[in-house]
Amino acid sequence: MTHRMTPPSYLLFDPTRRCARLDPHEPGFVQDPYRAYAFLHAQAPAFFWEDYGFWCLAGYDAVNRSLRDRRLGRQKPDGVAARNGRSHLAAFDAVEAHSMLELEPPVHTRLRTLVNRAFVSRQVERLRPRVEKLCNALIDDLQGHGAAEMISAYATPIPLVIITEMLGVPTEMGPQLVEWSHRMVAMYMHGSDRNTQDRANQAAAEFSAFIRAHARRRRSDPGEDLLSLLIAAREDGARLSEDELVSSAILLLNAGHEATVHQTGNAIATILAQGGDPRRFFATPEGTAATVEECLRFDPPLHMFTRYAYEAVEIAPGITLEPGEQVGLLLGAANNDPAAFAAPRRFWPDRADQKNVSFGAGIHFCIGAPLARLEMQVGLKVLFDRLPQISLSEAPRYGDTYHFHGLTRLDCAWR
Repeated sequence: MTHRMTPPSYLLFDPTRRCARLDPHEPGFVQDPYRAYAFLHAQAPAFFWEDYGFWCLAGYDAVNRSLRDRRLGRQKPDGVAARNGRSHLAAFDAVEAHSMLELEPPVHTRLRTLVNRAFVSRQVERLRPRVEKLCNALIDDLQGHGAAEMISAYATPIPLVIITEMLGVPTEMGPQLVEWSHRMVAMYMHGSDRNTQDRANQAAAEFSAFIRAHARRRRSDPGEDLLSLLIAAREDGARLSEDELVSSAILLLNAGHEATVHQTGNAIATILAQGGDPRRFFATPEGTAATVEECLRFDPPLHMFTRYAYEAVEIAPGITLEPGEQVGLLLGAANNDPAAFAAPRRFWPDRADQKNVSFGAGIHFCIGAPLARLEMQVGLKVLFDRLPQISLSEAPRYGDTYHFHGLTRLDCAWR
């Protein structure tokens, strides 16, 4: 039996039907989704989100189980009608059609196997000295200014420089890649309008053309970068097709920086909110790793991931999805489920129940997780070791970009 809680004023809940009206653009929810999650955990960890039009899971066990359930997947199942009126999104849809993020086995398995070699932990660990050098160089440039907006000055260049170097893409293209990425991921937000769609499609077309041209140069002049390796790679005699190569490169560039930027910014704000000397969280490698995991749990960058049902699936007691229906898996809510984590809104790096799902689970577990963890471990430790007196100069503000959850600005100062 659940105890009664008062929902936030912007959340309307019908307990009989387990339905919630919750505008994801509501400012109170944008700035603090965890209050709404706490209510839903207490009253309906499985609920129908009317604004999206599908059932959602907020409980840790249900989300974790569903991420691993092969009856649920990312690829639109056979028999589900294609969305009409999308001719203006042809370039965007072409990229998604060949993205491993949107596919299931056997195609997903083949693509992931080809890409995965560069992202296994032992390969990623070799990048640690390079990431440390980059982070220290960024602090060298910032230190004398006494203040900076840390999303653009620190959180963004770390993952962007590393992923462009890994792929062999010119680092001076960084600002353009970020712009294309922002315009494309805006499509995943609730209620995108025609202008957002047109901008996303144009970005996909330009991004694809850039990758195709760069791949042509790499075919005639291959290097040791990931793009050259993907061009040459064979798995059971099969190469990546041209379209698969383009989609994989765009996915890696977008995913390789977008979520890590958000998570790094969220983590800096979280640690500064604890007060005291931030270096205490990074005194040992073990402590640094634990702090990063707690940052991932406490305020993750991705709050919703959707799945299609491939057969009738009971996702919660009394709730069965029919084939073709979608379910929303609320990663941010799952990470803050009081049934899974003691005192979930307490920042507690030493907690014994660390098991966040920020990188997902199952066959779609984030391929870049080892790299993101390393970048955060190094980036946060270097920042707070070099600037231990850093503080917030303005209250952080989150962007209206649910299901992504990240700061628009992070203004900091130091003596």
